[in-house]
Amino acid sequence: MKRFSPLFLLAALGLGAGTVQAAAPDAGLTGCGAKRSAIENQLKIAREHGNAAQAAGLEEALRGVANCTDASLRKEREQKVLDARHEVAQREKDLKKAEKKGDAEKINKRKDKLAESRKELQDAVDDLDR
Repeated sequence: MKRFSPLFLLAALGLGAGTVQAAAPDAGLTGCGAKRSAIENQLKIAREHGNAAQAAGLEEALRGVANCTDASLRKEREQKVLDARHEVAQREKDLKKAEKKGDAEKINKRKDKLAESRKELQDAVDDLDR
């Protein structure tokens, strides 16, 4: 198996981090303004990299944000939190069933799925105030 040089890995990570930072909304914006800003930043990056398909999708998303209201966005995000809570509850039930059966492999899989669902829930809660 070929190994990547440390310099190559650092360069790749640095470029990826720069792209993610550039796609973030401008500081101080919340709600629809932040959403619009993030899409505009992503669109700029897509155009700079010549990614026409991604740019077209982002332009469509930008047109959709024109109808955005902070209240509708808040309601959408609250629904996402409710859905994530439901998913966590379901994953907890699945884990309890696996623990009753005593299958170590299934228990580990269920624990991983539960951790993933809890992270999605936390992300959804964090999004509420953005």
